Amino acid sequence: MREVNDRETDWFRGLYARHYPDVVRYGLRRLDGPTAAEELAQEVFLVTWRRRWEVPARTLPWLYGVARRVLANHWRAQRAVPPSVELTETVALDRHDGVVRLVDVRSALFRLSDDDQEILRLVGWEQLSVGEAALVLGCGPATAKVRLHRARRRLTAMVRERSEPTPSIISQLGGAR
Repeated sequence: MREVNDRETDWFRGLYARHYPDVVRYGLRRLDGPTAAEELAQEVFLVTWRRRWEVPARTLPWLYGVARRVLANHWRAQRAVPPSVELTETVALDRHDGVVRLVDVRSALFRLSDDDQEILRLVGWEQLSVGEAALVLGCGPATAKVRLHRARRRLTAMVRERSEPTPSIISQLGGAR
């Protein structure tokens, strides 16, 4: 068994302090509630500690990749699709155009495939570049760029089915970087 040295411990503490909030936010966007997101982050950093000699210099995309695999393992174990939020009731409560459009986009996003949702979230919400998203997804940058383009096209089509197009919101969910 390898002996842990102070340099490794300091490196891990710094990494944890720097990226724990990012991993929790990643979980909040995919799970029900802050407790589940914090548990996901703990699991990610446990894997990170165990595999500390494999962590690349660009740590955040690597951490998101670990989080993605932890979630996939969890969902496979549950044999259920992750819960989706039905937001149609919100539309009836608040008719403000911006809110309605956002609800339409979110509703359309939840109807997309898991792969489409993930590329849009990585680039739009997690603010990764297409190259960084490719690292998380385990594919090449060209493949990630094509996936992003197709996901944005499908999202736009779904939003148009329900309401008027909302290009400004859609561009935020995966604008080119």
